[in-house]
Amino acid sequence: MFCTQCPVKCGADRKVNNGACGVKGVRIAKYYLHPFEEPPVSFKNGSGCIFFCGCSLKCAFCQNFELSRNTRGKDISVKELAEIFRRLEDMGAENINLVNPTHYLSDIAEAFAIYRPRIPIVYNTHGYESIESLKTADTFVNIYLPDLKFIDPLLAKRYTFRPDYAEYALPAIRFMAQKSLVMRDDGKMLSGCIVRHLILPLAAYDSVNIVKFISTLPHSVYFSLMSQYTPFGAISNLKELQRKITKREYEKVLSAVEEYGLKRVFLQNLESATEDFIPKWDF
Repeated sequence: MFCTQCPVKCGADRKVNNGACGVKGVRIAKYYLHPFEEPPVSFKNGSGCIFFCGCSLKCAFCQNFELSRNTRGKDISVKELAEIFRRLEDMGAENINLVNPTHYLSDIAEAFAIYRPRIPIVYNTHGYESIESLKTADTFVNIYLPDLKFIDPLLAKRYTFRPDYAEYALPAIRFMAQKSLVMRDDGKMLSGCIVRHLILPLAAYDSVNIVKFISTLPHSVYFSLMSQYTPFGAISNLKELQRKITKREYEKVLSAVEEYGLKRVFLQNLESATEDFIPKWDF
C-alpha cells in the first residue's frame, strides 16, 4: 500500500519504508488515561489516549517533539492496537482518544474491525487533513478534536514543513464541525467537535483571525483557547518562540472571542503555561 493518507501524499510503502511522517508500520509512544483534555472529554476517569509516533506537519515548537520526530516509541501490530482499545476500555476510559492518527488511518480502521469499543472514539488531530481521509475517519469517529494552528501561510511556512497548512486545515475543520453534538445530562460528550487553538508569541493577530473563522462554524462547535504555550522543541533559531505569551496577547484574543460572540468556549489561564501538561514518555 502506497501511503496517501495525509495531504503530503508521499506515496511511501510504509510496510517497509518511512513516509514523510517519519514512520513505517504502527508505532506508539504511550497509552493511558489522560486527565488533561477538555472536561467533557476527560470527564471523570480520563480519556483513553493513544499517542502515535511520527508527523507530517512537524511544528518546530511541538510539545510532543520526541514523538513527532520518532525518537521514542514502540512498534506494535494492528492486532496489538485492537487489544489496546480493549485494555483502555477495561481500565474505565471515557473514550478512545487517537492522538495524531492521520498517517495510521488504514491501520486504525483495521484495528476497529477486530475490536470496536463501546465508548466514543476521539480523533485528535493537528488539522492538516484531506477530506478524503476524513471521510474514512468519519466511519468510526464520534468526537473530532482538531487543532487549528494558523491561518497566516507565513506562520505555517516559518514554523512547519507545510506552508499550505491552512489550505487543508480550514476545509478539514469545516468538515469535522458537521459532527452532531450529543452531550449526556452529566456533561460527558458522546459526539461533536471541539476546535483547539494555541496562542503563539507575536501571533495574536492570527489567533484573532482564527476566532473569526470559528464564528462561522455551526453553533454546536466548541472552541478551546489554549494559553499553555511553553518554549519547547527546535526553536533555537526562532527567537520569538523562546518566551511564553504575554497577558496583553492573551487578552487581545479573549476580546475577539467576546467580539465574535463565541458561546461554547473552554479557556485556559496564563498559569497553564508549564510543562506539567506534557506526558512523560514511558510505557
